[in-house]
Amino acid sequence: MKILRIIARLNVGGPARHVVWLTEALRGDGYESKLIAGTVPEGEEDMSYFAAEHGVEPIYIREMSRELSTKDAVSLWKTFRAIRRERPDIIHTHTAKAGTVGRIAAFVYKWFTPGTLIGRPRRVKVVHTFHGHVFHSYYGRRKTQIFILIEKMLTRFASDKIIVITSQQLREIHTEVGVGHRDQFEVIPLGIDLSKFDADDSVRNEFRTEFRVSEETLLVGFVGRLTEIKNIPMLLEAARGYFQTVDAPDAKFIIIGDGHLRPELERLVKELELGSNLLFAGNRDDLGRVYAGLDIVALTSLNEGTPLSMIEGMASRRAVVATKVGGVVDLIGEVEEEQAGFDIHERGIGVQSNDAIGFANGLIYLAKNEKLRFDLGNKGNKFAIDNYGKERLVSDIRTLYDRLLEQ
Repeated sequence: MKILRIIARLNVGGPARHVVWLTEALRGDGYESKLIAGTVPEGEEDMSYFAAEHGVEPIYIREMSRELSTKDAVSLWKTFRAIRRERPDIIHTHTAKAGTVGRIAAFVYKWFTPGTLIGRPRRVKVVHTFHGHVFHSYYGRRKTQIFILIEKMLTRFASDKIIVITSQQLREIHTEVGVGHRDQFEVIPLGIDLSKFDADDSVRNEFRTEFRVSEETLLVGFVGRLTEIKNIPMLLEAARGYFQTVDAPDAKFIIIGDGHLRPELERLVKELELGSNLLFAGNRDDLGRVYAGLDIVALTSLNEGTPLSMIEGMASRRAVVATKVGGVVDLIGEVEEEQAGFDIHERGIGVQSNDAIGFANGLIYLAKNEKLRFDLGNKGNKFAIDNYGKERLVSDIRTLYDRLLEQ
């Protein structure tokens, strides 16, 4: 079985790791895998090093990147040529841009290239994975409607299977937006390498010492790219609300990650007078140590697929506070108790999107309740280990591919 995997760019984040792990794992034992990737735009960190560490050498298409441009025609042509050269059995696209370019190229290859006859297409199966989606909170109404229309056409005419990574995502994309038929969809959760998380408490102070955070101080951390969809200004507003609360426990906030919004966020920190209570750590390659040093993992996103930082935080036995968007709902589970501005769920605290006051209230409640932090951390760890291991992901994808090629 020959698999050609396509992603728009190998930037910092879950999708890049996801495609590298799958490309690495599906080699040998009757499988051959290759990866096509576009370029990482200025302002985002390139994760090509991660592919190299795992022995994956992508086929790079320089013209394919995140933003819409006239270069998309060139990237489409180059992707089509790569498909013709590789002659895959499975074409599997990841992320929105690669999903559009890759599936159009696959459609042309399947139906219109020499060697095909009308009514007798090439025997190739096309799969697309939604790691997130752009159907709300990214663009204005008109542009969003255009993207929805494009996706409906791609799903109908150029997709054999659509993978979503949470049940909530299935509801948003299929039930609410109306993309595709139900039998086209498969829910396959993310799978990641969890071996470096759940670090021993002996390393707890290694990360904290680097930033001069005492052992007694509560450390709240955001981990991720500094982009608009993460809504980090809301986290800063919540931090201000936290420090303005008289009886809030001693705490510091730290942002782990980088991106084009960092200068703007640093200015906002000054405007909100957060001072040394809000720290920037930049990108890190020692996330096991990072999570070990945190007490609470915070996420304020406007839209999410399955946030990698939450899975990593839960695997590290850290309590999480997050906005209830996308796959976050599936991670934190059912509501067990309602509070003022936030809810206590089975495995975390959930807050409505854009509610900085509710987020601050949730953080303060959790900061005051060490037992709840301990309980949520343990429940989250078990859930992450049971459901989000890399081995389970590879097994699920193998099963899907085998089933598709039997049809």
